[in-house]
Amino acid sequence: MMTIIMFMLSETVLKYKKYIISFLLAGYVFTGHGIAHTMANIKHHAISNSPIPPTTLHDGEDLSSTATSSDDENKIIAIINGQLLTQRDIANREKLFELTAGIHLSPEVMQHMRPQLIKQMITERLHIQEMLRRSVNISPEQIAKAISGIEKQNNMPEHALRDKLAEDGVSLTTLIDQIRLQIGWGKVVQQELGTQSRITAKEVEQREKALKQEVGQPEYLINEIFVPVENARHPEQELQFTETIIQQLRNGAAFPIVAAQFSQSQSALQGGALGWVQEDNLDPEVVAIARKMPIGAISNPIKVAGGYIIAMLSGRRTIGNEMGTLMKIRQVFLPFSSKLNPQQPTPQQVATLNQTTKYKSTLHSCQQMEDANKKAGNIRPSDPGELQLERLNPEMANILKDLQPGQISKPLVSLDGISLLMVCSKERKNLSDISASEIANQLLNQRVEQASQQLDRDLHRQAIIEYHTPVQNNDPDKKQTKQHSSPSKGNNS
Repeated sequence: MMTIIMFMLSETVLKYKKYIISFLLAGYVFTGHGIAHTMANIKHHAISNSPIPPTTLHDGEDLSSTATSSDDENKIIAIINGQLLTQRDIANREKLFELTAGIHLSPEVMQHMRPQLIKQMITERLHIQEMLRRSVNISPEQIAKAISGIEKQNNMPEHALRDKLAEDGVSLTTLIDQIRLQIGWGKVVQQELGTQSRITAKEVEQREKALKQEVGQPEYLINEIFVPVENARHPEQELQFTETIIQQLRNGAAFPIVAAQFSQSQSALQGGALGWVQEDNLDPEVVAIARKMPIGAISNPIKVAGGYIIAMLSGRRTIGNEMGTLMKIRQVFLPFSSKLNPQQPTPQQVATLNQTTKYKSTLHSCQQMEDANKKAGNIRPSDPGELQLERLNPEMANILKDLQPGQISKPLVSLDGISLLMVCSKERKNLSDISASEIANQLLNQRVEQASQQLDRDLHRQAIIEYHTPVQNNDPDKKQTKQHSSPSKGNNS
């Protein structure tokens, strides 16, 4: 019996090794999350609300270079309307980016990224100040609920996220400030829009008519990162930053994390995701590239009005005609008490395999699958939401494509446990049909983007910003104190 079990475990692990890493361990495909994906839904703002005492500054000193020792942490990078941005703030932000992106950045790469990171953190300071001016308050309960949600979505025990940040030397305050700013800036923009935040039935109807006229035209599933250019005559710094980001993406950095961290578009709150967009809702320069890009590709820098765009193309379809298979499934995950060694399974692991074998003959409905998963501790969510068969990775598609409703899969073994999958429903339909609510969301997103950009430009024009590091106008020789404005980006929603 032990020999048979060892063979089954070894064979299943090897067969599904690639899939196990991407799904069972990371929890990405079926949970819709994973630490990187989830944290991309929280725009990565690192803003310290506690005052930091100023330190002596020497004329001509360049504080954008690496300075992470305790003696350097309080060095002033910039003063924004009287509020300090210090080296400690920059260092915390860099650590958090490395942690959430899951990559190691060399000092050279970080040096290339730092000036743009400083600019973005200055913008975030302005956003926080505007929240305070408008008396937009985010309660501790809202922040605690958001952190708890991150932990639950990633199957982490209570306080595990705090412990992970501490382990990697990242202040919990950095994450708290991100959450506070994400929620608060949304409220600010909502205030700015006022009654315009409501999309009328007439507007939806007009857009529906326009879409009918576009039947047969292409539309694209796109993620974007927008990098604004402050001085159109000298875009060299922003271009270098954009090229550095692209290289990191192609080296494996998660696009949603990078977008959430660095994109200056409202889509950053969704990890850069624009959803399905038609050509008339994209910059012409992006359309020209999207028509030629292979699926899954990351573009070179695309120059648009006001800055550069990095685009990732996830799908292309024809308006009015895209047949696909939508599925609802349930899963049961039975955890191992220790990591699996296929050659020497523990008694608990053998018992777990025996349990999955029993479940294959006793579970006949999706409700029974949910009950079994709950009994096993809900380590992985039973319901991953609606899935499109054609968009799953090949290994998962092969597992599910031949399963009929009510039929259970073979055991899928990972290092952490064993999963069983059941198809609840399977439907073939035209996926290019867009609902009225989806149209309303598109229109609202465009409106929010425009309002956010306009308010951001106004805040920059009115701000008094004293730079103590050369991040603007390619002038490394002096501190800069000035009011300045940033250019607008074309409608890219």
